[in-house]
Amino acid sequence: MSLYKYVFILFFTFWCQGALSQNLKLKIYGANASETKIIDSIGYAKEAIDFITLQNNLNSFKTRLSQMGYIENEVTIPLHQENETFETTIALKTKYESVYIKTANTPTSQLPNEIIVSQTNDFIEIKMEHIEVALNQLNKALVKEGDPFSKIQLSNISKHSDYKLQAELTTTTIQKREIDSIIIKGYDKFPKSFIKHYLKIKKGNVLDLELIKEKTKNLENLRFSKQLKDPELLFLKDSTYLYIYVEKTKSNTFDGFLGFGTDETTDKIKFDGYLNLKLQNNLNFGETLSLLYKSDENEQRTFDVNVKLPFLFGTPINLDAGLNIFRKDSTFVTSKQDVELSYQINAKNNIGIGLKTITSSNLLDSDSSIALADYDSQFGTINFNHFKPQFNNTLFPVNFVFDLQFGFGKRNDSNGDLNQIISSINSFKIFNLNQKNSIFLRVQGALLNSDNFYDNELYRFGGINSIRGFKENSITGNLYGVLNTEYRYAFSPSMYIHTIFDAAYYENRLLSSEEKLFGFGLGFGFLTNAGLLKFNYASGKTEDSKFKFSESKIHLSLQANF
Repeated sequence: MSLYKYVFILFFTFWCQGALSQNLKLKIYGANASETKIIDSIGYAKEAIDFITLQNNLNSFKTRLSQMGYIENEVTIPLHQENETFETTIALKTKYESVYIKTANTPTSQLPNEIIVSQTNDFIEIKMEHIEVALNQLNKALVKEGDPFSKIQLSNISKHSDYKLQAELTTTTIQKREIDSIIIKGYDKFPKSFIKHYLKIKKGNVLDLELIKEKTKNLENLRFSKQLKDPELLFLKDSTYLYIYVEKTKSNTFDGFLGFGTDETTDKIKFDGYLNLKLQNNLNFGETLSLLYKSDENEQRTFDVNVKLPFLFGTPINLDAGLNIFRKDSTFVTSKQDVELSYQINAKNNIGIGLKTITSSNLLDSDSSIALADYDSQFGTINFNHFKPQFNNTLFPVNFVFDLQFGFGKRNDSNGDLNQIISSINSFKIFNLNQKNSIFLRVQGALLNSDNFYDNELYRFGGINSIRGFKENSITGNLYGVLNTEYRYAFSPSMYIHTIFDAAYYENRLLSSEEKLFGFGLGFGFLTNAGLLKFNYASGKTEDSKFKFSESKIHLSLQANF
């Protein structure tokens, strides 16, 4: 075969492919030049890959015309081919601007005000282009009332005036549905009380699937479970089954840190640290058991145990009980007991009342220069808690916490009774600027309002969990406030660095002193096979002193889930 034949065959092949791949063209005319101009201004798909698509485009355009008010539009010249273009003629006829709808007993409060032209007790006027939106809104309102198979439509449509129509709104209801049974799939031992009191989904609730989907999203707020997929419904003749798909997740945590710095008097390195163990939902009850042991460089020891039992006996009431023992070398020992009953307002908010008792013993001789005493205190407390997680972020799984407590009570010692007031706040928020950058802010503080004070009843703060760059629990006061700030940059979903800038103010009326404190530093964290490893380097100073890097604090901590 000659070269010319090869070239001819190649050219013919490409020509055929080009010819076969050309789109079909569509041209729509109106009954007159004016209508054609209107059709062109509205716009339509003028090309299609095949004839079926072209026909569908034409039908879609006719539907759009009806929605715009040209409900009498009619094809006067059927679709036909002229050369390479398919042509048709549509007579638009009268454009109706709005419809007066007789609403009867159908509620119209669900309709947005912007689509309503006018309204009376019996009629509502809606623009033609908003009719579909209005019907959909009204149908959703019926679905929310438990009738997922309801139908709503306009009937008895007639002419009201030259450019307006009138119609009746008719509703076809089948059967109102309620939730007859709730079935958990994936995690069969999921605590059922959380469905009723945490998600607020109960048997007998009017069926509203969209509302149920919103509620089940709150499963993501639980540390011990996550939602596998959206809930589903099974409709039987006389009953409705709700299926919720849940998976159990690792929720036990171990948190520990090792801190070290230079002793001011001996110039030797001293160590401190803590161990914090939290066991959650191991009994498939949603319960939480927390254990904490802390030892710091000031020869202070803390032991704390807390248990939380949610939704006692199937009620919406939670029980929190705790014991805290603090020992200051051979100076004093203080024991605190807390009991609180709380109510779960919703998935994020909790309010409670409780009783706090404190017993402290002076371990020194009676002639000690330190203002210590044996005393007992009792407080009635009220507490509010807000919790918002972001568990999709493995580095920072909690976005917002707000915890506020007030207490009123009295202290009893050898001098008699003394009325006291206590209050505390602990809150933090992460502001996510984008995927990599975020700002962390935390505010914490406490107040003891009393006519006089003992050293062994004052608040103790300082260290990695309050103002960084200072020794653990080295600062005492009857009032203090701490602001922690961090700018965080995430290199990846498993590694980040951050700045440290802390500020604090405290008062110690026992010593007639008040002071401002500051802490500066850097830190980083990264996920390992063992958990999240954090490193902080911080240096602290008072308002009138200078930074001493020899007194800086280094903190290493590891948090693991299991």
